[in-house]
Parts: sequence; C-alpha cells; structure tokens
Amino acid sequence: MTSDKITAADSGTWLLGDLPVRRIGFGAMRLTHLADGSPSDRDRVTGVLRRAVELGVNHIDTAAFYFSATRSANELINRALAPYADELVITTKVGPGRDAAGEWWWATPEQLRGQVEENLRQLGRDHLDVVNLRVPRQATTGPVAEHFGALAELRTAGLIRHLGVSNARPDHLAEARAIAPVVCVQNPYGIGSPAEEHAFLDACGEQGIAYVPFYAIAGAGKEAGGVAEEGPAVRDLARAHGVSPAQLRLAWTLSRGAHVLAIPGTGNPGHLDENVAAGALRLSAEDTALLAAG
Repeated sequence: MTSDKITAADSGTWLLGDLPVRRIGFGAMRLTHLADGSPSDRDRVTGVLRRAVELGVNHIDTAAFYFSATRSANELINRALAPYADELVITTKVGPGRDAAGEWWWATPEQLRGQVEENLRQLGRDHLDVVNLRVPRQATTGPVAEHFGALAELRTAGLIRHLGVSNARPDHLAEARAIAPVVCVQNPYGIGSPAEEHAFLDACGEQGIAYVPFYAIAGAGKEAGGVAEEGPAVRDLARAHGVSPAQLRLAWTLSRGAHVLAIPGTGNPGHLDENVAAGALRLSAEDTALLAAG
C-alpha cells in the first residue's frame, strides 16, 4: 500500500483546541540520528519534512531535547519549513532537559519558561501552538499542579496557545484540567498496551480530548525502532491487507477513536509515504478483534 494518491487528509481531521490537524502527523524524534545512534543526513531529513507537508501532514510533534551532537530537531524543522504555513501545527513538550553532554535533568516550575523560550528560539516562532507537560515517571510521579500552573501562566501571557500532558495518568489529567483547558494526552500506546491505558484512551474521547500515542509502531522497542518480531495476528492481517506490519499498527491505532492522532517518526522518505498511506487503511471489527485477542 503506497501513498501515490493518498494524503494525510485521508486519515481524517481532529481539532486540537481550535486548530484542525490531520490524524496522521509526524514525530520529529527520528530527525537527528538513526536508530543505531549515527547522525542523520541533514538534506535527507529536511527533505522528509518538506515531503510530509506536501502529503498534507499539518501536525508535527517535536521537543528541544531532541538533539544529537550535530543535529537539533527544532532547528531542522525551522530550516525545512519556515516561514511556516498558517495551517501547520507544531506541538512540543517541556519538563525534561538535556545538557550539552546529553545528560538528562528535569525542570522545576520556575525553569519551564526557559524551556518554552528555547523552543520558541529554535523554531523561530513567537508562540507555541501546543505545549505538553511531560511527566517524569508515569507510575510514581505525584501532583503536577505546580508545573502545569506555570505553563498555564505562560498560556495566559500569550507564549502558548494550547496545553497538554504527556506520559500522564488519569489523575494527572484531572488535576491539569482543574487549572486550564487540556487539548491532548500524549502517552506510550499501541497493540498490546495494558487495559488501563485502553480505558484512559476511551475516557479522553468522552471528554473531547485528543489522545496522541507515541511508540505506536515501536511498541516495547521504544527509541530502538520497530517491533523486532511481530506476533502472528499482526503478520497475517498485514499480509491480508497488503501492507507492512508498521502500517497495520498505525491503522489499528487510528481505529481506536476519532480523537486518536498518530505521530510516527522517520527520517526515511519511503517510510514516510507508507506512514501517510496507513491513514487511509480501514480495519473491520473482525480485524480489530483479532488484534485484540492476538
């Protein structure tokens, strides 16, 4: 299944607050380096970004901490796509930070403004469309009100248009919504996710909040890339539909609800075309039941 006549518009549209986005988007994590850690080719990945926009993608997910020794995802986006089209929505996240040596640190509420301003500088924007507060440890992190409140103040000041939460639990979402509107939840999710995450996805839909999975293709492989060995249900259904297992995983992700957005990342032009094409694949109830069982 290729995208010769398919664009991101075939995946459908969702409103992030007042911003319409195609349900197939693009994740920028893969822009800076390959899965083995080697540097990406600058011209190739800027070409992938431009091609994504040509294919109708208008939702790009990034972060200032997506960088390598020689590449910055935000600055690659700036180089490839500025001046930005009015309909292009760029989502970023704050909370984590990395120093020049690549060591991780976590921002205090007072440090979040600096992270927001760094994203603005790198992207060449005067405001950020959507900023997600990334929760450090989903299972053990306590209240997020102080951090989210700091972002809400930046939203009031005009630096941020809309807010979301990432790597969050339902109680984090409820806590954030008591402070300011939340347009999206961005969590690890895919075939084989635990029952409580399926329930959280459904609850977001009931509240009119976008649910934006990351690692939808990679699964347990996370940053290392795609699933090493697919189960028989994924393999067999992919073959039946004439698509790759990665495309099937994306189609299944989008089948979970009109409020579910996908942000697959790649620095490979061929994979980009396949990801966009997956947005046009419709699975039957029998297909989704087989995947749930297998």
